[in-house]
Amino acid sequence: MQCPVCEHENRPEAKFCRKCGSQLDATSREEDAPSAVAGEAISEEQTTPEDPTHYTAEINRRHPACFVFLIDQSASMEDELAGGERGQSKADGVAGQINRLLAELIAQNSLDAEVLDRVYVSVIGYGARVGSAFRGSLAGKDLLPISEVAANYLSLGGEELPIWFEAIANGGTPMGSAIGRAIEVVTRWLSDHGGTMDFPPIVMNITDGEADPADQPDAPARRLTDLTSGNGRVLLFNLHLSEDAGSPVMFPDSDAGLDARFARQLYALSSVLPLPMRRLAANEGFNEITDRSRGFVYNADMTALINFIDIGTRPNPGLR
Repeated sequence: MQCPVCEHENRPEAKFCRKCGSQLDATSREEDAPSAVAGEAISEEQTTPEDPTHYTAEINRRHPACFVFLIDQSASMEDELAGGERGQSKADGVAGQINRLLAELIAQNSLDAEVLDRVYVSVIGYGARVGSAFRGSLAGKDLLPISEVAANYLSLGGEELPIWFEAIANGGTPMGSAIGRAIEVVTRWLSDHGGTMDFPPIVMNITDGEADPADQPDAPARRLTDLTSGNGRVLLFNLHLSEDAGSPVMFPDSDAGLDARFARQLYALSSVLPLPMRRLAANEGFNEITDRSRGFVYNADMTALINFIDIGTRPNPGLR
């Protein structure tokens, strides 16, 4: 399928160009119906055409965005992160990137000396406990306008970068409980921002392995993604961190290349990327982005972690 804009050759079933992101002519190809993956209940997003009015809401102070980060803080997060600085643990790598993201969100939503509340943020850690990962004066708070985050950092780190929460690696992996906490946060946010002009919340789960057997994520993840703002269902994206150098699997459209059971599980629970994010991923050079590509990354190194956070927190071009 040749792009009419840049003439790049794409896969026959592609809906937009993997090189420039332009929409491709749907009339020049037959649509392939998605097939079921063994053990997976196909989501509504896969089986029905994407509503062109969904995931298009403008983000501003009246209709802000909501980002919820679920951070695995289990004991195994002490292992070294592939692609990070020598000896850097996965817990340190994730904490550093989330702190950096918060600083970027503050800068990008500031006008003169005022921080504009176009974004609300929640950071939930799960390991020995499940709860807000913020420390200091924000301890215990699980949903904050970005202006309150800006005014209450814990300390200053390297390069004068503010720090809001620190690396923790202790306990098990109560992923189901963490997603349950996200449901509480998102439900509370939707009570004030649930209209058709409100972009749905984005929940990003960052983990390095399987959930505890008694605390599985399947049922709460389905409840979470059944919630809607009126502009689309709540989005759940999942990233699996690795200590082994290898090739990350970025935004796949099937679980065919995933060898681990828990990887297939996380893939099945991940939302399909909305069209603006698929275009962004294509423009960033990710291969084989299709209309079924999901917000899922497997075997991620530091670079993949950065790309995942970047694309997952850019629901439309006007925000970041």
